[in-house]
Amino acid sequence: MTVQLKKVAADEGDTRLDRWLKRHVPALTQGAVQKMLRTGQIRVDGKRAEANTRLEAGQEIRIPPFTENPNAALPRTPKPVDERDAKALLRMIIHKDAEVLVLDKPHGLPVQGGPGITKHLDGMLDALQLDAAERPRLVHRLDRDTSGVLVLARTVGAASKLAAAFRSRDVEKTYWAVVLGEPSPPAGRINMALTRQGGPRGERTVPAEQGEDGVHAITDFRTLDAVRRKAAWLEMKPLTGRTHQLRVHAAEALGCPILADGKYGGQAAHMEGLPEQLHLHARALRLPHPTGGYLEVAAPLPQHMKETFAFLGFEAPRTPKPRRVS
Repeated sequence: MTVQLKKVAADEGDTRLDRWLKRHVPALTQGAVQKMLRTGQIRVDGKRAEANTRLEAGQEIRIPPFTENPNAALPRTPKPVDERDAKALLRMIIHKDAEVLVLDKPHGLPVQGGPGITKHLDGMLDALQLDAAERPRLVHRLDRDTSGVLVLARTVGAASKLAAAFRSRDVEKTYWAVVLGEPSPPAGRINMALTRQGGPRGERTVPAEQGEDGVHAITDFRTLDAVRRKAAWLEMKPLTGRTHQLRVHAAEALGCPILADGKYGGQAAHMEGLPEQLHLHARALRLPHPTGGYLEVAAPLPQHMKETFAFLGFEAPRTPKPRRVS
């Protein structure tokens, strides 16, 4: 085998180098890629690069001779998706075009696999390929217990552009939450650094102590309705994307845990007679569309939050249809 020189296609800009290699040279193992990058054998436009290097359209990738891994070269065999699951996935679609697919993810559905998780969205994406040439790709995440708007890319180029938009915070995210108690003041900005911490209940996100290394986490919030200081309906807009950011900000910064969030609110997060599912919903997104302009899309309340809204007397507005704007 001789040295290969491959060009980065126009729709592959902003793709990580290691992911580009996995797609174009599947016979290369991850270990081999790391070694070749470390020793400078794989180069981008003649220069050394890292696995996380973001590529630009037209760049030239040098791939040295290597011994093929026969197992790595095998194409991925799609796993059949249960017919009932496939139909449920199709019912989740709230927007579809040639580049983007948007789902209304239900509470309780994990986006990706993990310990003890046997069924997750990422493992069933073949059922959502539909009329596209490729399997759709995840470009952001929602927690298992958070419902609402989830975006998938239908092409490699769309995946790169959408992932870049989420990384650069060029996406406006709107969440709805029902919290126990009523924030005072009723609106404002939370700026609280967070850190990850292990413990008997598993890893958790907690406020960073004075002088402790933590990641910046900012959330804008406003109270949309409240009932006798017992509960409130909040609109929350995260300006950063930290793990469990909204849940920790509600419980720790506002002193008003999200309803049924026992992980961060303990017993104070429960109210007798109300559903025991987390009351956090990804209501809407406004994001740059890969082909230009912006896509605005919203998801209706999940059933358990509808029941709580009815009980508390909150009246949610109608869910607008997806639309493209300039």
